[in-house]
Amino acid sequence: MQMTTEKYVRLVAGTFVLVSLALGYWVHPGWFFFTGFVSLNLLQSGFTGFCPLEAILRKCGVPSGGTPGCNCKK
Repeated sequence: MQMTTEKYVRLVAGTFVLVSLALGYWVHPGWFFFTGFVSLNLLQSGFTGFCPLEAILRKCGVPSGGTPGCNCKK
């Protein structure tokens, strides 16, 4: 299974949300703002189609994937 930009974005966003929720609960409530930032970034990405992390990953040579959720071989 080849990792694509879409898969990396989902993994990184999910990790950031879980880590910031844990830090907000156990360390300081200010970390919940980071959770909100990640959520807003995902929301704007859904509307505009632009994701900063995806652009960075493409410049690093990570291949862009096809239809999200499709496991078809092309």
